[in-house]
Amino acid sequence: MNLYDLFASRFPEDRTTCAIETHDGLYYTWNDIERASAKIANLLHNLDLPDDARIAVQVEKSAEALILYLATIRAGYVYLPLNTAYRAAEMAYFIHDAEPSVVVCSPQNFGWVSQIAFMSGTRHVFTLGDDRTGSLLVRAALQSTSFHTVDRKPDDLAAILYTSGTTGRSKGAMLTHRNLASNAMVLHDYWRWQPGDVLLHALPLFHVHGLFVASHGALLNGSKMIFLPKFDAKEIVRDLPRATVFMGVPTHYVRLLSEPGFDASACANVRLFVSGSAPLLTDTFDEFKERTGHTILERYGMSETTMLVSNPYDGERVAGTVGLPLPDVSVRVVRGDGLPCDAGEIGDIQVKGPNVFKGYWRMPEKTAEEFTPDGYFRTGDVGKFDEKGYLSIVGRSKDLIISGGYNVYPKEIESFIDEMDGVVESAVVGVPHPDFGEAVAAVIVKKPGAPLSEEQVIAQLKSRIANFKVPKRVMFVDELPRNTMGKVQKNVLREKMQATAAETA
Repeated sequence: MNLYDLFASRFPEDRTTCAIETHDGLYYTWNDIERASAKIANLLHNLDLPDDARIAVQVEKSAEALILYLATIRAGYVYLPLNTAYRAAEMAYFIHDAEPSVVVCSPQNFGWVSQIAFMSGTRHVFTLGDDRTGSLLVRAALQSTSFHTVDRKPDDLAAILYTSGTTGRSKGAMLTHRNLASNAMVLHDYWRWQPGDVLLHALPLFHVHGLFVASHGALLNGSKMIFLPKFDAKEIVRDLPRATVFMGVPTHYVRLLSEPGFDASACANVRLFVSGSAPLLTDTFDEFKERTGHTILERYGMSETTMLVSNPYDGERVAGTVGLPLPDVSVRVVRGDGLPCDAGEIGDIQVKGPNVFKGYWRMPEKTAEEFTPDGYFRTGDVGKFDEKGYLSIVGRSKDLIISGGYNVYPKEIESFIDEMDGVVESAVVGVPHPDFGEAVAAVIVKKPGAPLSEEQVIAQLKSRIANFKVPKRVMFVDELPRNTMGKVQKNVLREKMQATAAETA
């Protein structure tokens, strides 16, 4: 069954009710979604595209952007969302690799995006603005408001999401109708979506979190979405009293806690706060609970698997963990020899289930390499289960530091640094070292005025952890570099550390 059919079967009986309310006061009913997606689906269908056509989209967030996504899967094509921060060289790579039949971009980027697209063989380039303008809507306006949703098999592609590409070549994760439908259904039950729920949506639409976790959850529940173009703490505080569900990245929660008007009364109607896409600091978890009375639900997912682990809705939500494996999803932590780790033992995280992607776009060798003989996907993340079965993420395997032959897991060191007085947050990376191969280095954000020095940090750590884990260098910065979804860009920190070392050599 086509994923769109699943959503449409859950739309409210009264389709004249509001489905999307925008920040500037516009209301889109469920009938509007049905008819507008039909118009765009008809437009795409009438372009005589191949059955497996990719529709690449780099536009700012809007209700029409979400409707374009729904129209794409409704027409049976493959949706390819692209980060709005990507520039020419990045877009050239994605368009050349995916060979989309259609590219949709922001009107202001049409000149350079269309040049790249046409040179790569794309036949159609449309524009879509965040103010309901653009050639896509002009062309779609002439189409019928009726469209028979194209039937698709469960293993047919629905979307391709390119990985961040912070190390090596960015890969296109192929997600099927089954992958997305199964995960949406599991999260609907696990997070106890309820009649009358309202989602406050402040996430981008080019990422798993905003498009598949948040939007799918509301669509599947027939829930209204309050659509904000981007996160703004003041706007969130203003709109929270009308919402019951909020999903954000850790940075959002930190900024909310810095907002004077954010307190328990602002959250009185909210039943669920979800955090993901990057690690949530225990201090943030605890301060949020103390300030609001709400316990943030942290979960874990990735482009290749959507969501695979979550803290429970009913039950203990444990700070510093991402929770328990979701129903129908098998998660294991294994040692280098492939044997399961004991509780508390660090190893590689692997996952198997209907949520796991079909493979990497046009990379069969890489796909085969990332799956075990018994069908588990190697996530590339390193973690451990505790005695209760809660999973903690220690880091990425590529972030593992091998110093003098010893394995050092950055998350462990970061947890000790973050506990120090005067520390806001930290990031630990490995940098080249002539004797040890790699040396441990720490980058720290201090609280304003905190009297913390490199020598003090090193001295405190030496009293608590093995010497080979203690950073050889400590750098203080105003803030850690992050990508759009709040993940710390450790590749940027490594480069900065190495450049600083070269300058002082």
